[in-house]
Amino acid sequence: MSIGLFRTPPPRNEPVLGYAPGSPERKRLADELARQAGEVIEIPLVIGGREVRTERTADVVMPHDKRHVLAKLHLAGAREVALAIDAATHARAAWQAFSWEERAAIFLRAAELLAGPWRERINASTMLGQSKTCHQAEIDAACELIDFWRFNAHFAERLYAEQPESAPGCWNRLEHRPLDGYVLAITPFNFTSIAGNLPSAPALLGNTVLWKPATTSVLSNHWLMKLFEAAGVPPGVINFLPGSGADVGDPAVADKRLAGVHFTGSTGVFNHIWGKIGANIARYGQYPRLVGETGGKDFVFAHPSAERAALATALLRGAFEYQGQKCSAASRAYVPKSLWPDLRARLVAELAQMKMGDVRDFKNFMGAVIDGASFAKQKGAIEAARAARGKAEIVAGGGCDDAQGYFVQPTVIEAKDPSYDTMCTELFGPVLTIHVYDDARFAETLEECATRSEYALTGAIFAEDRAVVRGALETLRFAAGNFYINDKPTGAVVGQQPFGGSRASGTNDKAGSILNLMRWVSPRTIKETFVPPTDWRYPFLG
Repeated sequence: MSIGLFRTPPPRNEPVLGYAPGSPERKRLADELARQAGEVIEIPLVIGGREVRTERTADVVMPHDKRHVLAKLHLAGAREVALAIDAATHARAAWQAFSWEERAAIFLRAAELLAGPWRERINASTMLGQSKTCHQAEIDAACELIDFWRFNAHFAERLYAEQPESAPGCWNRLEHRPLDGYVLAITPFNFTSIAGNLPSAPALLGNTVLWKPATTSVLSNHWLMKLFEAAGVPPGVINFLPGSGADVGDPAVADKRLAGVHFTGSTGVFNHIWGKIGANIARYGQYPRLVGETGGKDFVFAHPSAERAALATALLRGAFEYQGQKCSAASRAYVPKSLWPDLRARLVAELAQMKMGDVRDFKNFMGAVIDGASFAKQKGAIEAARAARGKAEIVAGGGCDDAQGYFVQPTVIEAKDPSYDTMCTELFGPVLTIHVYDDARFAETLEECATRSEYALTGAIFAEDRAVVRGALETLRFAAGNFYINDKPTGAVVGQQPFGGSRASGTNDKAGSILNLMRWVSPRTIKETFVPPTDWRYPFLG
């Protein structure tokens, strides 16, 4: 047993590799892409450290080449969930007996493995299975996840150091215990980093976890599970349960040992989980912690003083990087009439140069949307806008083709009414809707932006006039949990911009900060009196 007051290494954000032509990282990644594309692997469940194969299987395919099978996936059901709950319960005592620095060392090791020998494997599997470009995979699957593991270890150290004052003659201590049960982590397809962080953040604090990954990101998540094992996460601490929400999520939230849910996904699914837990509340051994980051209808609001080239770039990157499949993606914009002709011309010209296709071709800026359901949703919204004469106009893009993969052109819609459907409905795809407002109606339109949406995740103001920026900060105070001034509303960095929103966008528990880790502990106050009193009488009784 080691003795000492230990400090984690000072965290630093992982540098982003450029993958420029001729660079060594580009060559390594291309080789790994070819290797993974040339095989079909089997993806089992992992329960209590053991691989489990079921009779229920599904194909894992490339979204940009939907007939190319990458893996055969085994799917979990209620029986496997029950086994995983038992495995997590069995592993609790031993995992909690680890000192905090031993748990931190495991995830710091995971960060270094990902920064080094595992980088290409995780990036390539993210590109192939989730149709991300090399840059989008690098900033997500490598850099952000490395940052989560490094910074979370540092945040855990700070959390454990939080202690109360002690009066003379006694010693007050605060023990930051793990929760009394297991945590269910439900992760989305769009960020490999979130898939790695949601199970590992509670585990770092001594919790054991059931991890239900999205089946559309399961290739990279499978390799993350292998990385956890390589880093030294003990059996049963994180249990890997791919499957449908009903087959995995419903039995997992029904067990009385549930202590918390760490979720990223749609608002509707989170509402369903919350409702299930509410209906079961009398059965649980404790009130489960619910931490969710859900939907978004994120905005860019331009003032007439906005710098035009910066505004256009923010919209192009913010709306169309990773096919708009980011909860933070710019999907609605408010532009003054005085800027619209110039901005429209810039968007049309730049989108004509934006290439889309197989992400293994590094010339492509965009890949495919994740699956057939997403493709149908984007296509339906675009066709409705095309038919909505007088209400909406397709400014650029609008093409949809699923012959080879699920490809949707980057599309700009001009909505005549700020309440038009695509200004309000989350599409989670490469569709940007712009409402053009009269310059004189800036204040009224800003208020419209602040109050129209049920979501409040990210947003941005573009203005060179500082008084306008100051006023917008106030008007839009509750419209976004992550707010940007003269920048796109995507790209939050761990340790720099803690991420999360409110309203229908989630519980705003700020991933990438100490605030999130605080949700995975249940503090116990300990008071020790060195010389306790021996007479019950107080002086006032004399």
